Amino acid sequence: MNQLEMIMKIKNAWGTFTANHPKFPLFLNAVKNSEIKEGTVIAVSFTYPDGKVVDTNIKVTSSDLELFETLKNLK
Repeated sequence: MNQLEMIMKIKNAWGTFTANHPKFPLFLNAVKNSEIKEGTVIAVSFTYPDGKVVDTNIKVTSSDLELFETLKNLK
């Protein structure tokens, strides 16, 4: 599969995902438009159908901020 086909596949999958979960892009935009500072804690949690929960968190460092800025600028 060439890069253009992969990009189109990802674009189509993202369109389906956002149609199924319309609040998620709103959440991402709210985070994108707010200032994430060093020391901010990002937490992620998965709750499986059987009730099992797996979660983690990170405290944002200056190098993380550099990565986030790079990702923001991807178009």
